[in-house]
Amino acid sequence: MFKTRLLSGILLIVIALATIISGGAILFATTFIISLIGLREFYKVMNVDESKGMTSLALAGYGGTIGIYLLIYFGLEEHLLEAAIGILVVMMFVYVFTFPKYQSIQVMSAYFGVFYVAVMLSYIYRTRMLTDGAFLVWLIFICSWGCDTCAYCVGMLIGKHKMAPKLSPKKSVEGAIGGIVGAAIIGGIYALVVTKYLTTTRNTIIIFMVISAIGAMISQVGDLAASAIKRNHNIKDYGTLIPGHGGILDRFDSVIFTAPIIYFLGTMFL
Repeated sequence: MFKTRLLSGILLIVIALATIISGGAILFATTFIISLIGLREFYKVMNVDESKGMTSLALAGYGGTIGIYLLIYFGLEEHLLEAAIGILVVMMFVYVFTFPKYQSIQVMSAYFGVFYVAVMLSYIYRTRMLTDGAFLVWLIFICSWGCDTCAYCVGMLIGKHKMAPKLSPKKSVEGAIGGIVGAAIIGGIYALVVTKYLTTTRNTIIIFMVISAIGAMISQVGDLAASAIKRNHNIKDYGTLIPGHGGILDRFDSVIFTAPIIYFLGTMFL
C-alpha cells in the first residue's frame, strides 16, 4: 500500500509540474477535467448521479460547470453571477418537471456541488493566469500538501490534544499548528528562491509567509469538511481513481479551499 501510494503521489506531482508550468490551455483542460471527475464523485456520494447512467439533475450540474469554465476561459468572469442564477433555474426546472423523481436535498446538493468542487478548483487556473501567477500558483499546493505533511510529522512527534476527536481522531492541535508554521516556513523559503523573478517590489518573503500561513489554516478546514461529508455518508473515500489516495476529492479536498484563498490574497497583497 505504501509503495502504491508513493508511486501515485510521484505521478501526481509530475502531472502538476507539467500542467502548471505549461499553463494556458493545458492547465485549463486539466483543471476542467479534474473538476468534472470530482463533481461526479461528489454527486455519487450525495445520490445525485448514478454509476449506471447520468441523471438529468446531474446533467444540469455538468452543463453548468461547462458553462462556467467557458466564461472563465474567455475572460468573462463578470458574468459568473448570471451563470449561477441560470444553473439554479435549470436545476429547479428539472426538479419541478420530473417531480417527484428528486428530493429537495438532492437539488441543493447538485447546486452546491458545482460551486464546492468546480468553481473552487477553477481558481487553480485563475491564479496561474494572474501577473506573477506562474509563481503564486504554487502557494496553493504549499498551503495544502505542505501543511498536510508538516501537520502529520508534528502530530506524530508531539501531538497530544485532539483537534476534532469525533470527526478526525488522529488530528491534533499541535499538528495543526505545526502545519501552519511549516507551510509559512516553506512559503518563505520559496519566496527567497523566486523573488528575483517577480514583478512586485514588495517584501515577498513576508507576504508569501503570511499567505501560506492563512492558506494552511483554511486548508485544514477543507480537509475536515471533506471528512465530515464522508462520515455523514459512511464512506472511506470518494473514489478509487488514484491508487492509494482514493478519488480526486480525497486528494484535492484541501486544495478546493486554498485555491480561491490564494487567488484573493495574491490579488490583495501583490
